[in-house]
Amino acid sequence: MYATTLGDDGAELRPLDPWYAEEFLAHLDRGREFIGQYIAFGARATDVDSARDVLTDHADKRAADSGGLHGIWLDRKLVGGVLFRTFDAQQGTCEVGCWLEPAAAGRGLVTRAATVLIDWAVEQRGIHRVEWYAASGNRPSINVARRLGMSQDGVLRENHLHRGVRHDTEVWSVLAPEWRAARARAAHNDH
Repeated sequence: MYATTLGDDGAELRPLDPWYAEEFLAHLDRGREFIGQYIAFGARATDVDSARDVLTDHADKRAADSGGLHGIWLDRKLVGGVLFRTFDAQQGTCEVGCWLEPAAAGRGLVTRAATVLIDWAVEQRGIHRVEWYAASGNRPSINVARRLGMSQDGVLRENHLHRGVRHDTEVWSVLAPEWRAARARAAHNDH
């Protein structure tokens, strides 16, 4: 339907709709162990039908204005994505998250894609507070939060049980005025 270019390296961001089920499943299978280190994202997508169900659930959230899933394509290959895990326009809050297969790591794709989502949430939808949750051991995710200019709000100690291990969860956020000021500084520095 539509795509947003994420730079000059062939990366694109687009809605990850149910008709991408086969490609989504192949992507998850390539990165399932890497993706699942700290989160269960995609764990229930084990065949094309269950992958379609996962994508349909997220499409329904987008239609209900309570979330949304966007894929990151690099050279026409799905390699990861970003999502609004939660989205509450009335309260002015949302949570942004991500996942990525290992071959695409280290290219800044998630940071660029999350920037597009946050820009849209703040500027188009009036979101005031954007949150980012990450297991304390998930340094790449925490580094994305830092690159996005977020501040650490705190740590939820051993609140997340994943694969039999209790993980601390770091809560990061950026407020709309902070986001706008950082984006203005970045635009000024580009000139």
